Order: sequence, then C-alpha cells, then structure tokens
Amino acid sequence: MVKKNKLLIIGAGGHGRVVADIALKMNIWKEVSFLDNNDNIKPFMNCHVIDKSSEAIKYIDDYDIIVAIGNNMVREKIQTSLESEGASIPVLIHPSAIIGEDVEVGKGTVIMAGVVINCCTRIGRGCIINTSSSIDHDNIIKDFVHISPGVHLAGTVEIGKKSWIGIGATVSNNITIIENCIVGAGAVVVGDIVEGGTYIGVPVRRL
Repeated sequence: MVKKNKLLIIGAGGHGRVVADIALKMNIWKEVSFLDNNDNIKPFMNCHVIDKSSEAIKYIDDYDIIVAIGNNMVREKIQTSLESEGASIPVLIHPSAIIGEDVEVGKGTVIMAGVVINCCTRIGRGCIINTSSSIDHDNIIKDFVHISPGVHLAGTVEIGKKSWIGIGATVSNNITIIENCIVGAGAVVVGDIVEGGTYIGVPVRRL
C-alpha cells in the first residue's frame, strides 16, 4: 500500500512521543499527529493531539497510522482492527539503527535508536524493538512482542507472540520462548521457556 504524507500516532504518552521523534527523524511525513483520550497532553515538537483514540478509522484515507501503546494485547487489538479496515500501517526505524541483510520487519513495528538487528532475522507485526537492544542472526520475533531497552538476544532465538522481554535481559543462543511470557529486568535465559508466565533471575526461574 502506498504511504500517505501524514502520520497519525495512536497514543501520546512517553512511548508515543518516542515514536513521534523517530517519525520526525525519518523525514518521510509532512505532518505527524496524535490520537489520545487525554485532552491535557501538550504538543510535542509541533505534533498535536487531533482527536480521541477511538476515532482512528475516520482518518485511514488520509494518514498512515501507527499504534504507539506499550501493552502488547491492546496494541494487537487496535492494529488488527485497523488492518481489517484497510489502514496503511508503516514500519518506523530510527536512522541510527543497524539492520542486517535479509531482515524482514512486519508492519506496525517500531525499531528505536541504537538497535542492532543482524542478518536473516524475522520480526513480526506490531513489535517494539526498544532502545539499544540487539537481536542477532536468524532470530524469529513473533507478532506484538516487546523487546525492552538493552536486551540482548543471541543467535537463533525465537520469541513467541505477545511476549515481553524486560530491560537488560539476555537470552542465550538457540532458545525458544513461547507466547505470552514475561522475562524480568536483567534476567538471563539459558534454556527454552515452554510454559507461559513470568520469569526472573539469573538464570531465570518461573514465579
């Protein structure tokens, strides 16, 4: 689908402002605006809240739309609804990110400053690849995953749908983490995670 020259960001909180900053640095869109239910949010770098989040559908003919909500399940619900209505949903990549050869990135994913993604990796729809994280070769990151700042994934790692890898966590090579898991801040994963839940520690244990 051909990109529009205006971008609409759903969510004007902290994550949304980082997404706006990336969009502005990409220098693709002539106008960047927000949708948010909070009427008291001040403009950010001349990006204004123009309507409620629930009104996104009426803008799909004129705007590219990106969902900037940190909660994986909420982000999935909104993006899937927009896709069913034919919305144009871009990929946002900070100019400082390093992306290797043969890397696929699904629509609605945001890749933030300082990220390194090495070759032959597949990133799904609606993911957050947060600041200064690294994803090595041959990884598979399923839809609506959040990779937090400073996370390091070694080679041939698979992260299941809607899982959240906390800030500073490390995942060793050849590891699979199933869907709907939370890996806590600073945790170290050295074996497959095959049961949903929250995992913390070095090495991780299930809470």
